Amino acid sequence: MVNLKLIYKIIGLLLLIEAAFMTTCVAMALYFRGSDTWPFIFTLVITTAAGFGLLRLGHDAPSMMTRRDSYAVVTLTWLTFSIFGSLPYLFSGIIGNPTDAFFETMSGFTTTGASVLNDVESELYLHHAMLFWRSLSQWVGGLGIVFFTIAILPSMVSGSMRVFSAEATGPIRSKMHPRLSTNAKWIWSVYLALTIGCIVAYALAGMDWFSALNYGMTTTATGGFSIHNDSIAHFHSAAIEYIGLAFQFLSGINFTVLYMMVIKRQFKAFYKNSELRFYSILVVGCSLWITIILMSHQGYDLEHAIRSATFQVVSLMTTTGIFCDHVGSWPHLTWMILSILMFIGACAGSTSGGFKSVRALMICKVIQNEFRRLLHPRAVLPVKINGHAMPSATVQNLLAFFAVYILACLGIVGVMLGIGIDITNSVVISLSCINNVGLPLNELGPDMTWGSLPPLIKWFCSLLMLMGRLEIFNVLILLTPSYWKDN
Repeated sequence: MVNLKLIYKIIGLLLLIEAAFMTTCVAMALYFRGSDTWPFIFTLVITTAAGFGLLRLGHDAPSMMTRRDSYAVVTLTWLTFSIFGSLPYLFSGIIGNPTDAFFETMSGFTTTGASVLNDVESELYLHHAMLFWRSLSQWVGGLGIVFFTIAILPSMVSGSMRVFSAEATGPIRSKMHPRLSTNAKWIWSVYLALTIGCIVAYALAGMDWFSALNYGMTTTATGGFSIHNDSIAHFHSAAIEYIGLAFQFLSGINFTVLYMMVIKRQFKAFYKNSELRFYSILVVGCSLWITIILMSHQGYDLEHAIRSATFQVVSLMTTTGIFCDHVGSWPHLTWMILSILMFIGACAGSTSGGFKSVRALMICKVIQNEFRRLLHPRAVLPVKINGHAMPSATVQNLLAFFAVYILACLGIVGVMLGIGIDITNSVVISLSCINNVGLPLNELGPDMTWGSLPPLIKWFCSLLMLMGRLEIFNVLILLTPSYWKDN
C-alpha cells in the first residue's frame, strides 16, 4: 500500500519550498508598494503552517520510497502546489472563485499559459507581485517541481530516481552523471544560465528590468504567460522577437544534450542526437514553407515573413504559445502546419510540452519498418534512436501512450460538445491543454476565451494540463484498481 506518512513528509517539505518562493513575491510587493502585499503574506503563513503540519504528521516515516509512493508523490505535489498557489489570487480578489484561481495556477505550473484573465494590463495593474508570481510559477514548473527539490535536497528521501522517472518527460531517460542529484544540479544550472542570459538579452534590447525578468522566465520555461495583453508584440521590436525566438528554440532542446554541447563542448552531440536533428529539420522546413505562404498570399516582405514564420513555428512547437503577429488572419494552411507542430512538440527533457519529437520520430520509424516488412516479412527491423535499437517494451509503451493520448483528447472533446461548445473550439481547447500550449482562444475567433468556459470544462482542462505535463500514465495509474492492491 501507499506509505501515507512518507507522502506527508515529502509534500510538507515541498510546501516549505513553495513558501520560500512566495517570500520573493512578498519582497516584490513591498518594493513596489502594491496592494497585493497582504494576500501574499497570508498565503505565506498558511503555506508554511501546512508544510510544518505535514512534516509533523510524517516525522517518523521510513525513508525508502516504493514505485507506488513515487507516482502518488508527484501527482499530489503538483495538485498541492496549485491549490496553495491559487490563494494569492483569491485573497486579493483578482480572481474571485476557486475554479478560476486553480485553473490559472495549474496553467502556470504546467507551463500551459492559458489564462482566465482577459485583460492582464488592467486587471493586474499595479499588482507587480501577482504578475511576478504568474511568471515564477511557470519557471519553477518548467523542469519539474520535484526535480528542483532533488537538485537542492538530494538526501530528501531514498528512491529519488523513482520520483524523477515519474515526473520526467519522454520515453528515454538520459543521464550525464551516475548520481541523480548531480545530474539535476547541472541541468538546473543550464536552465538558470539560460534564464539569466534571456533576461539580460531582453534588457539590452530595450525592455525595462521588470518586463525582462518576467519575459525571461516565461520564455525559457516555454510557458507563455505575459504581463501585456499582446505579449511580445507589445514592444514592436524585431530585436526582442529574435531574442524570444532564439531562447524558445534553445529551451526546446533536451537539457542534457544542451549541457553536453555548451558545458562539455561536445558539439558532435548535435549530429549524434536523432531527436535534435529531427526537431531542427522540422523548424527550418516548416518556417520556410510558411515564409513562402506569407510572401505569396499576405504580401509580407522577406525579413518580416521569415521572422514571423519562424517565431510562430518555434513558439507553437515548443508549446510556448505566444504570438508576434496577427496569426488568426493567416491562411488556413499555415494553421494546419502549426497545429501539427503543436501536437508534436519539441525535445524530451526540455521545458516544452506536447507529444515530444522523439516519440514522433519513433512512430515514423515504426511506420517505415512496417512498409519494409511487407517486402521482407522475415527481416529483423529494430527502431533505432541515436544509433541504438530501442527495446520492444519502449516501442510498445510508445504505441500505448499515443493511443491514450488520442483517447484523452477525444473524451474531453466529447464532453465539451455535450455542454454546447462548437467542434472547432472543443478540439483546439483539448489539444491546447494536453499539449500545454495555452493558445489565446481569441486569436482564432472573438467568441471564446478561457475565462468564458463553463466551470466544469475548466476542471477538465486543469486535469488535461496535469496529464499533459506528467505524461498521462503517471496520473491515470492512480485511478486503476491494481494501484491500490497490496500485491
